[in-house]
Formats: sequence, C-alpha cells, structure tokens
Amino acid sequence: EASALLRRMSRYGLLSDDELDLDSILELTTQKLLERRLQTKVYKQGLAKSIHHARVLIRQRHIRVGAQLVNVPSFNVRTSSEKHIDFAVNSPYGQGKPGRVARKRAASRAAAGDDEE
Repeated sequence: EASALLRRMSRYGLLSDDELDLDSILELTTQKLLERRLQTKVYKQGLAKSIHHARVLIRQRHIRVGAQLVNVPSFNVRTSSEKHIDFAVNSPYGQGKPGRVARKRAASRAAAGDDEE
C-alpha cells in the first residue's frame, strides 16, 4: 500500500524522486496541492490572463488535457499530462470557428462593405 501511495504522489508531482518515503507525505502542504490543479496550470502556462479567467475558460469547456476536454477547475494534472494542456479543438480560442459576437461583427462588416460598393 505504501509503495502504491508513493507512486501515485510521484505521478501527480506532489513528491520528487528524492522524497519517496512516507515521512515526506506528512510534510505536504496545501500550496503544493493547489499548484497541481488545472486552474493554476492554465494560468501559469499563460493561456489565461488571471487565475479567475483560467477558471472561466475551464468551466466554459475551452481547455483540454491531451485529447480529453476538461471542465473541472480542480482537476489534478499529472506530470506526464502537464505539457498537453491546450485550448480545445472546437474552441474559438483554439482552431475552432469564431464565437457568436465575432461572427456577428464579421457579418455586419461584410454588410457595410457591400453597401459601400
């Protein structure tokens, strides 16, 4: 049981390779747990302007981890998945179609362009 717990803590990045003993688990802080949340990772990678913006992006399904769309800000990110955090494929922030307001503005510009000709 102890080895499984230590392996899981290492996989989630809570313990480094030199801290793999049971005493290190008791020394974990809340700060270390909060640093592994998806909300924090999105902000630290620069995908969001603030920690609150990161939470909104996640809840509105703009963020994916690998191929999986995640909408839970408290999602614990594994160290192997950390480099796969990105905007969703169908998100306007990523490669998806423009959002409602952008489409409306583009349509009004196109209509204004037709009127000038």
